[in-house]
Amino acid sequence: MTRPPLVLALHGTSKPEGQQMAAELLLAVAAQVPGVTVHVGWADVLTPTLTDTLAGLGSAVVVPCFLTAGYHVSSDLPAAIRASGGRATLAPLLGPSLLEAVMARLEEAGGPGDAVVLAAAGSRRAASNNQVAQAATDLGRRLGRPVAPAYLTAAAPSPAQAVADLRAAGHTTVSIASYLLAPGVFADRLKLAGADRVSAPVGVHRLVVNAITTRYRKAVSHGVGLPDARERFTPKEAIA
Repeated sequence: MTRPPLVLALHGTSKPEGQQMAAELLLAVAAQVPGVTVHVGWADVLTPTLTDTLAGLGSAVVVPCFLTAGYHVSSDLPAAIRASGGRATLAPLLGPSLLEAVMARLEEAGGPGDAVVLAAAGSRRAASNNQVAQAATDLGRRLGRPVAPAYLTAAAPSPAQAVADLRAAGHTTVSIASYLLAPGVFADRLKLAGADRVSAPVGVHRLVVNAITTRYRKAVSHGVGLPDARERFTPKEAIA
């Protein structure tokens, strides 16, 4: 049985390191699904757009490589599928399944300190911001420390304000946990928010690769004939 292509729907960035992350992610995912072609379709900034990618494929499975259901996930990606002929299947986004990866990046940056700001891109859509707030609650439960959500755009508080609020509450060492997938302008802005430590974006982590391939397997015959991603992912395929 021929398996449909897998398309990674990514936001897009002008930063070379973000584009490199996407290339690394494509290779890491492709290693988990031998016999399946893996493509990238950009939601913004870069080409080929998701519509362009899908137009040349026919049927495909699109995995939104996003952490929250903002405008791109809820509107742009479905519109791109419709514009390309409506033959692709849109899988669930990555979301809160990556909290362990967020924690790992935070440890690499020096640890959570006394309190943490979980910093996300932000959205005008309340549902998206509520997902960040819930992730902050879950992260706080796992870390055993206060974790405040913050948003780089479209919502409050900003990361800088959240850091200041935690300091005002008496927390001496405040860390920012990046709730971002890729390096880019947003990740750079977090370094200016006044925290003692700022973690790197999640990037190419085994949990990201596993989440993508799991969503693909569920979309095509419940994973018949596809390997377990956890058995094939190797550390050399990850970047910090």
